[in-house]
Amino acid sequence: MFSPQEIARVLFLDIETVRATQHYEELPESLRAMWEHKCKNIQLENKPEASPEEKYYERAGIFAEFGRVVCISFGFVFWQGFKPYLKIKSLYGEDEKQILAQFKNLLDDDKMRRWLLCAHNGKEFDFPYLCRRYLINQIPLPKILTVQGKKPWEVPFLDTMELWKFGDYKGYTKLELLCAVFGIPSPKGDIDGSQVGQVYWEEKDIQRIAKYCAKDVEATVQVFMKFSTQPMIEPFHVQSN
Repeated sequence: MFSPQEIARVLFLDIETVRATQHYEELPESLRAMWEHKCKNIQLENKPEASPEEKYYERAGIFAEFGRVVCISFGFVFWQGFKPYLKIKSLYGEDEKQILAQFKNLLDDDKMRRWLLCAHNGKEFDFPYLCRRYLINQIPLPKILTVQGKKPWEVPFLDTMELWKFGDYKGYTKLELLCAVFGIPSPKGDIDGSQVGQVYWEEKDIQRIAKYCAKDVEATVQVFMKFSTQPMIEPFHVQSN
C-alpha cells in the first residue's frame, strides 16, 4: 500500500483528552447549560437514568467544547540499512495552550512540507479535536491542519481505520482488534481510554498517560506497516521519550 519512502514522510500521532474541569460545578454556568442540553442524547452503559453530572465525568472529554488535550504523542519511521526504526515523542502536561503551541511549531517547520498525518480514527476524532482546541485557545491552525476548501485528495490526512474499510461503510473498528488480527501486541496494557480522566484528575499521573498515548502511536505504526506488507518494527528499534 505504501513504500518505505512514503512511510518515512508520515507523522503518526495520537491524542489524549480529559474533561475541561475536575469537578462539574467548576464548569462555567453558560457551558454547564449547554452540556445539559447536549448530554440528553448521551447514554451511559448500565446507567439509563444518569444525571448530566455523571455524564460529564464519563463522556465530556471526547467533546472538544467540553474537554481539553493533555497529551499529544507523535512518531515517524526511518530506516537504517533495511531495518525500520520508530522514534516517538510526547508533549504533555497541565498547560494545554503550551502543548498545542509546541505541536504547531513542529507542524509548521519547513521540514514538514509534503508530510502526511496519520492516526487511528483520526479523521473523526484526533484531527478535528485538535483544530477545535486550537481555535478555542486562539492559536492559528498549523498549515497542515488548515484544510477548509481543499478537495478530498488534497487533505494530508491518513486514517488507519478508514484504510481498513476499503470503501466499506461498516462502523468503528478498534485499534486493538487490528492489533489482534495482525499479531501485534495490544497497546491497552496499563490503562485504557476510559481511565485517562481518572488517572489525570485523581491520580495526577500525567506521565502514565503519556506512556499510554505513545503505545497507541506505536500500535498505529505497526498496523500501518502491516497494511503496507512491511516488516514490523522490533521493540528494541523503538525510541520513545
